[in-house]
Amino acid sequence: MRPAAVSLFYNAAVKTWDVIIVGGGIIGLSLSLALRKRGMRVLVVDKGELGREASYAAGGMLADSLIDTPGVLQPLATASAQMYPEFVHEIEDESGLKADLRSQGTIVLVDPRDVQHLPAPYRSMQLSAEELASLEPAVARTNHSAIFLEERSVDPRALTTAVLKAAKHRAVDTSAGDAVVSVDLADSRVVGVSTVKTSFLAPIVINCAGAWSGQIGAHRFPTRPVKGQMLCVTAGKESAPRHVVRAPEAYLIPRSDGRVLVGSTVEEAGFDKRTVPATIQRMHRDAVKLVPKFASAQILEDWAGLRPGTADNLPILGATATPGYYVATGHFRDGILLAPITARVLADVICGEEPQISLAAFSPARFQRAA
Repeated sequence: MRPAAVSLFYNAAVKTWDVIIVGGGIIGLSLSLALRKRGMRVLVVDKGELGREASYAAGGMLADSLIDTPGVLQPLATASAQMYPEFVHEIEDESGLKADLRSQGTIVLVDPRDVQHLPAPYRSMQLSAEELASLEPAVARTNHSAIFLEERSVDPRALTTAVLKAAKHRAVDTSAGDAVVSVDLADSRVVGVSTVKTSFLAPIVINCAGAWSGQIGAHRFPTRPVKGQMLCVTAGKESAPRHVVRAPEAYLIPRSDGRVLVGSTVEEAGFDKRTVPATIQRMHRDAVKLVPKFASAQILEDWAGLRPGTADNLPILGATATPGYYVATGHFRDGILLAPITARVLADVICGEEPQISLAAFSPARFQRAA
């Protein structure tokens, strides 16, 4: 269903769309699918290769527990985590690709002095040393308290590739390697976007440009890049942990093929995506402390990505003060987790429907008021 407000000024000589999405990461691509299902013509525009920024660099932990999630974000996080099996099944079915969704769970290692500060439900979920050794024999003996969480993980690179293929299968148009420089207005309403090379017409534009969202008009959102360095090791399936392991020093995310991701830093470094050898080596040493067999593991790859941070570390979701201009950005470390629910609630808003979860706490207006 198309929103009643959409009235295209169609010119047979100029192609137009119902919606232009700026940003081809997991958020923008998932939203493009949700809108195509509602019958809307969608164009996704990205400054580079689609899916190759924060989504490509992410670890893929679908961590929605109270340990990790701000209270105001919990309804979105929980709803999105619950959507994931169906979301991935549909994407894999349409694309013919696998996203490596794993349901083995997560082991969280916590300093015993910090256990008393955990939310009450988790204080009673501690594993004994024997239980930890049985559940995850790859992990070294530790003085930390261990908690088991029923959480999933996914391979963000595989998932984003599959979502992109599914979007193209559903006739979502894409334009890569051409940065959007402005959101164009006429009579104070959106009419499209201009890029370095050309312009595109649509009465609805959605800013999903991640860390770069604040560089695109017609409103300046206070997003910033938050750098995260990671590495990937392989020591064989026999040596790899079966579960995601999160410790104060590092976290480990196993893949089904025996690779294990080690992450991650949180750095205010601007748009610098360079890795620092000393940092990568420190992270590798931290991983070896958690899993001693990693001492002989081969480092396959290291990289850095730029998460989209905001002043209050919460996403920016919904309509702006400019008719036809929407935003879905600022997901910080939760972009992969929140992709399914973001696509659903933004599609609801754009089509004039009431979203199942209130977006009041994430409104773009909160920063306009602050300004």
